[in-house]
Amino acid sequence: MINSLFLISHSGDIFLEKHWKSVISRSVCDYFLEAKEKAGDPENVAPVLQTPHHYLISIYRGKLFFLSVTQTEVPPLFVIEFLHRVADTFQDYFGDCSEVLIKENTVTVYELLEEMLDNGFPLATESNVLKEMIRPPTILRSVVNTLTGGSNVGGTLPTGQLSNVPWRRAGVKYTNNEAYFDVIEEIDAILDKSGTTVFAEIQGVIEACVKLTGMPDLTLSFMNPRLLDDVSFHPCVRFKRWESEHVLSFIPPDGNFRLMSYHVSSQNLVAIPVYVKQNISFLETGSCGRLDITIGPKQTMGKTVESLMVTIPMPKSVLSVNLTATQGTYTFDLTTKVVLWDVGKLNPQKLPNLRGSISIQTGAPKPEENPSINIDMKLQQLAISGLKVSRLDMYGEKYKPFKGVKYVTKAGKFQVRT
Repeated sequence: MINSLFLISHSGDIFLEKHWKSVISRSVCDYFLEAKEKAGDPENVAPVLQTPHHYLISIYRGKLFFLSVTQTEVPPLFVIEFLHRVADTFQDYFGDCSEVLIKENTVTVYELLEEMLDNGFPLATESNVLKEMIRPPTILRSVVNTLTGGSNVGGTLPTGQLSNVPWRRAGVKYTNNEAYFDVIEEIDAILDKSGTTVFAEIQGVIEACVKLTGMPDLTLSFMNPRLLDDVSFHPCVRFKRWESEHVLSFIPPDGNFRLMSYHVSSQNLVAIPVYVKQNISFLETGSCGRLDITIGPKQTMGKTVESLMVTIPMPKSVLSVNLTATQGTYTFDLTTKVVLWDVGKLNPQKLPNLRGSISIQTGAPKPEENPSINIDMKLQQLAISGLKVSRLDMYGEKYKPFKGVKYVTKAGKFQVRT
């Protein structure tokens, strides 16, 4: 199965490695680093690479590459899912999955990897189970461990691991019983020059934070579950019930977890929340060009577009830009040649506009193609697919929990061609 794991920084430094069977030389990462250089963008690196003696399977999370090495053929998605679990666990334990925090908590990282994989096979990947075995680091615990020579490893085997509900620990008690669900959707879209949708889809997840006493059995139902395709569930969800009734029935893990992820691929169901009127042109002769961009709300269902950010990667021959923004601020990075326009909140009464001139190197040919415009944004209290939670019921316990659902829509890879 998985022989080794290497953690590689954005710049290509290998800062942590773990081997489960035999030690594999770091030189195997050279194949990966070569592919990274060719890809340019870290997200474009092929997730599976074949070398003469190994297979390299990787993910990119939080400006870090998690690279696993296997000597035999394995189902790639199985390994990719495990690597995401590792990254999620680090985030859960340390608050973020970054190089600095992983280096600061190296001992805990090795303890976690030792429990999560046994002889190359996934063993304990549930956060609840891991937290009973390896206590999350705190400043006080670190001081006590330093003085006493102790460790974060618990002395007893987690109770949940021996039950048929391994994701939930036994004897959970809370003064306030509450269950919160966040429906988070990302729109991936490509719009052409005239504003017509070339491609659009929605990637959605339901993140849960459940703090309930005892062993509650929850049922979550939706108003319109049929629009979801390609659903993927946490192991706690009873799949047969979903197949027959399109209802989520589950005994929840304790704390934070991802209940499900889904996909809406039918283009006519994807509402595009903003429109872009743009004109970017470069003169055939001379060393200048013009830029004019206006953004307005389109299908926002009455919600406000927030945290609006526009990124325009300019051609390498561009020397400088002289622009005026009616709202927000813009910056131009001379090294990467990227214009970043931070618009903020979109006001429908006064649409934001960015216009001005572009200076190009003297004698440089006219750029072959116009740059594309990448858009980032957020809409609170709206799931753009139209998905709505209708009710949450609890069985098996007598108390009444506090329940809440929040909706957020964000831009994923949202691109406008010019």
